[in-house]
Amino acid sequence: MSREGCHSCVDAIADVRRICDELGVAWSVSDVDTDSELRAEYGDRVPVILIDGVEHGFWKVEEERFRRALRN
Repeated sequence: MSREGCHSCVDAIADVRRICDELGVAWSVSDVDTDSELRAEYGDRVPVILIDGVEHGFWKVEEERFRRALRN
């Protein structure tokens, strides 16, 4: 989950892209400001990382933890 103009989101997206590309894992970005439910759920914590629809973390990518979760 991301939003336009969020510097932390840009950094997190770059990390997710790099890691997922290395591991061959598909990923996508959703803008919380395009949906009122997403904004209510995640808007004060972006970036938020979801794995298979379940919240994994927010504000930054914890690389080793993220990699372990993707491998499982």
